[in-house]
Amino acid sequence: MNNQTHSYVGMWVTADRYIRHELLQDGRYVEARGKRERAYLGRYRVTGNHIDYRDDTGFTADGEFIDGVLHHAGMILYRDK
Repeated sequence: MNNQTHSYVGMWVTADRYIRHELLQDGRYVEARGKRERAYLGRYRVTGNHIDYRDDTGFTADGEFIDGVLHHAGMILYRDK
C-alpha cells in the first residue's frame, strides 16, 4: 500500500465530528475519536470507490465512497470543509 493517486485524500468526519479519518497521500491514515487524536493508525488502499483499511495492530475494515460520502463500518463520513 504505497503512494496512491485518487481524489479521496484528506480529512473525512462524521456529522458530529466525533470520528475523524485523515487519509494521507502515502497510503497511511490517522483516525481520531473524540479527544483521542491518534486513536487508530494504519494503512489503506483505494480501489475505485472501495477502501480497505488495516490498522497497525492488524485489524481490518472496509468502506465505500458513494456520491461523495464515505460509508465505513456503520458510520457515514463527509469530506471536511
